[in-house]
Amino acid sequence: MLQIAEDDRTLVYLAAARKHRTQREIARSLGVDVRTIRRWEAGEQKPKPYLVPALQRLLPTQFLTDREAEFDFIDLFAGIGGIRLPFEEAGGRCVFTSEWDAYAQKTYAENFRASDAIAGDITRIDANEVPDHDVLLAGFPCQPFSIAGVSKKNALGREHGFADATQGTLFFDVARIIEAKRPAAFVLENVKNLMSHDGGNTWQVILQTLRDELGYDVHARVIDGARFVPQHRERILILGFREAVAFDWGLLRGPDRPPGGLKDILHRTDGSEPVLDWDGDRYFDHARRRVAERYTLTPHLWQYLQNYKAKHEAKGNGFGFGLVGPNDIARTLSARYYKDGSEILIKQGKGVPPRRLTPRECARLMGFPDTFRIPVSDTRAYKQFGNSVVVPVLREVARLVKPFLAGAASRQPELVLTEA
Repeated sequence: MLQIAEDDRTLVYLAAARKHRTQREIARSLGVDVRTIRRWEAGEQKPKPYLVPALQRLLPTQFLTDREAEFDFIDLFAGIGGIRLPFEEAGGRCVFTSEWDAYAQKTYAENFRASDAIAGDITRIDANEVPDHDVLLAGFPCQPFSIAGVSKKNALGREHGFADATQGTLFFDVARIIEAKRPAAFVLENVKNLMSHDGGNTWQVILQTLRDELGYDVHARVIDGARFVPQHRERILILGFREAVAFDWGLLRGPDRPPGGLKDILHRTDGSEPVLDWDGDRYFDHARRRVAERYTLTPHLWQYLQNYKAKHEAKGNGFGFGLVGPNDIARTLSARYYKDGSEILIKQGKGVPPRRLTPRECARLMGFPDTFRIPVSDTRAYKQFGNSVVVPVLREVARLVKPFLAGAASRQPELVLTEA
């Protein structure tokens, strides 16, 4: 048995991976230079915590035991794992995952080594069969409450909010699991319009359920992802604690270096774009140092979007494309980006139609590391990242929540890697 007690889980996994892989193999798998691996091993630099899932993929299954957790969590409406990622970085262990979309399941499974199958439709899950856990994570569907979703449903004459029989009542499935399992804390994420939907009545029902009926100490705040990534993305984070705690949103920290614009996430054409084995030249032609041509709009589509914007501007409406450059902050990336990419179009010079973001750029825009694999088509990838969360925001939330899980953290503080 190989026992390693380290505060830095990333270095622990790196040490374990080196028993099976060369420095060069690990560097290729992480998308870094081999000299970076050497600096990590020499203690000259520390690898980032977000590399844990990528390092886990390099280990034989028998090396991953269930004794590494500082706390346990469940991941509901998991999508592609945007909330799971930072909570794993914080030392948590996912003990249950629920996600109904088969394509999201594929991306999730590709990026997280989970021993259990991903559960599907949450409405069919018996709450008592959900494992005990310390934190419940849930990004329950936002379409019934989002501005775009409500506008579309109104135009189609469909119900929205809690009246949406398909998605609107899924919050109550979260509530019944909280009631049955009584976790120490929960973290819920949704669109900011949740607070104003139906004249504020929707928000009052949610608060009444969480505070009055379930008895949790609730703290909510709308946070704009532009503080962390070059994208305006306002989302509400709803935190709840089983016991009253001295939680303070004022302790939320932004990054040391604020976003410098879209140049932080765009493919680099100066020769410094990393070569990712799992992407290959799918999105970026490394030999020619340019984004794949299929992401440039056709002249016909570009003309249509310009005409559409001009028509609505003449009516005094703000509808239309968002044309941005490397120093700009983008609009919100939506799940409909696959249709025409109009909300975020990248300038390409005079006389050249703009282009869409590539799926890899979308991943970066949401704060996912380059080690995150994209095993689905562009259409599916656009939907998945448009429905996901800004990972660095949830990383900060995990940091703020973790101190209030001290009781859970004392259970399993040591990482044990078992060699078969």
